[in-house]
Amino acid sequence: MKSQLSCGEVDEYDPSGLVYCWWRSAAKFDECVKLKLDLPNVSTLTPRLRVLREMERLALIAPDGLNELRHKFLSYRSGDFWIPIGGIQKGGMDIPPVITILLVGFSGSGKSSLVNLMYSVLSRSGLVLFAQTSSGNSSHTITMYMEEHNVMRSLQSGFCVYDSRGFNYNRVHEGLEELSSWMSEGVHHNQRCLRSDDCALMKNDAEIDDLKSSPKYVLRRVNFAMVVSNIAEIYKALKAGDSKPLDATKRLFSAPDENPILILTHGDMLSTEERLDARLKICEYLGVSEISGVYDIVCLTEYGFPAEECDPVTAYSIAEAIYRALLISDRGHSPKKTFRDWAVLILSCMLCFIASFLSLLADLCSRLGQRGQKLKM
Repeated sequence: MKSQLSCGEVDEYDPSGLVYCWWRSAAKFDECVKLKLDLPNVSTLTPRLRVLREMERLALIAPDGLNELRHKFLSYRSGDFWIPIGGIQKGGMDIPPVITILLVGFSGSGKSSLVNLMYSVLSRSGLVLFAQTSSGNSSHTITMYMEEHNVMRSLQSGFCVYDSRGFNYNRVHEGLEELSSWMSEGVHHNQRCLRSDDCALMKNDAEIDDLKSSPKYVLRRVNFAMVVSNIAEIYKALKAGDSKPLDATKRLFSAPDENPILILTHGDMLSTEERLDARLKICEYLGVSEISGVYDIVCLTEYGFPAEECDPVTAYSIAEAIYRALLISDRGHSPKKTFRDWAVLILSCMLCFIASFLSLLADLCSRLGQRGQKLKM
């Protein structure tokens, strides 16, 4: 089913390629074909044509590009993509031993399925599932803990991916507070993700929860976040006049310090026109480019499938998303704090403490003076 054909060869490709080259059945795809030799200014194209050209780029690069990215990931060590700027050597930068990519999203968005897809694509795990999805009817299939995944299955891997519990559309503020704590304080494997509505947990489950949530796991600093959104759910809600999922996604997408990568899942549940229309509407509402930092990915089902064989575009897309996350993470490292920096920090804290003490003392003296005046009167 693999197709290495470019958009100029559309008339000759096997129709079965439409299984993963779904955009080639779009109404205006013929205009994209005509643009191949014209090399137009991309800024003058309509958003729909830009998306079609982006999908063709992925289809063209996917067959050979995936193996190249796999090779880079196998040899990657944290900080490899760092660029020397500002006159500081690499040894002077505060680079963590492992780059941590955090997956966040609302319940049912496909975060755990996305993790399984990463294992399948990057470490060739085939049908072996490493993350438990919430496709079942039991509440125990919900991700209740932060889960660290070495998707390369390598002892030398320079990055890891964290699966998190999905947020609730009706309690977005609670989810944003939890995300803020993850981004500022860090995360560790099997960290509990308890919510206000989890009081109904059985006692045995609570005991197991305490055992699994061991503080002995290494605390990871979150370097980058990927927001996973169910494009079918958002689009169907918009058609029904419900903008809550889209509003909640915008608030979640704007929560990290830098714009995260947006992963759109479950697009295969929509028609071609709906899939394109939904992507354009979501990107416009979020205020992001419809072709940069946004990936339309069909996740693994609960049965799994070898994505590289069935859908090379999806396989390459998830690899490129991780590659982009590592590039951005390595270019965002800060210099290590020197002795002078620590001295200034300690001095600042001392001055703040003295100022607070003097302010408290002044307030106390003022109250005592007012009380003395009242006694004299």
